[in-house]
Amino acid sequence: MDRDPAFEDESEPADRRTLPLVQLIPNLVTLLGLCAGLTAIRYGIAGSWQVAAGLIVLAALIDGMDGLLARKLNAASHFGAELDSLSDFVCFGVAPGIVIYSALLQDWPGLGWVLVLIYVLGACLRLARFNVNRNAPPPPGRVHFVGVPAPAGAMLGLLPLYLTLAGWMDMREWPALAGLYMAFVGLLMISRLPTPSPKGWRVPRKRAALVLVGVAVYAGALVSQPWVVLAVSDLAYLAVLAWGSWRDRRKLA
Repeated sequence: MDRDPAFEDESEPADRRTLPLVQLIPNLVTLLGLCAGLTAIRYGIAGSWQVAAGLIVLAALIDGMDGLLARKLNAASHFGAELDSLSDFVCFGVAPGIVIYSALLQDWPGLGWVLVLIYVLGACLRLARFNVNRNAPPPPGRVHFVGVPAPAGAMLGLLPLYLTLAGWMDMREWPALAGLYMAFVGLLMISRLPTPSPKGWRVPRKRAALVLVGVAVYAGALVSQPWVVLAVSDLAYLAVLAWGSWRDRRKLA
């Protein structure tokens, strides 16, 4: 196991009991994301659903940074990996469940809560499976995730709230649909469905500028019309999952 930079080991020589402060940055970023997720729970319970949803999206963006920083700064550790997993469960399991329940399922408290629990348990099991397989080498040629990752699951799980905030469909009038959808996303997270992984994406050099422009346009649209863009992104992601599942079944037929 790699030496954990987060704690001092008395068995080590004195000159190795200190570490550069820069090696703590990834864990500090993880804690920042955890604070965003916890604060989302607070605002969700208080009824400030726009703020709550925005904080969960922020936590997802932060989640993409801490692992990258750990690799770039050579600060990866077992402690950091466990901290990241616990943060993911709060931010992408507990927080979306509480926000959706508080915002959309108050009129369906019994079965609605059970369906939210299915989502949260799905996120928990997804993260546990990831932790078990974390150090196992991926099969040759695999360039996809198995099941929907927890951050993507959180973004998908918030779709009913996005639709409500965008003014497209008031899901408070359809609590059964919102609850069943949450449970469905929980099952997607623990499924064996192959899902897209950015690690396998490649961009031709001659199209790099076009991709950068596209990302900039998307970011601008996200800032100006966040709920519309997030809803469309979720629907597009679901369409990609459905197409991938159909394609794989055709190959097996």
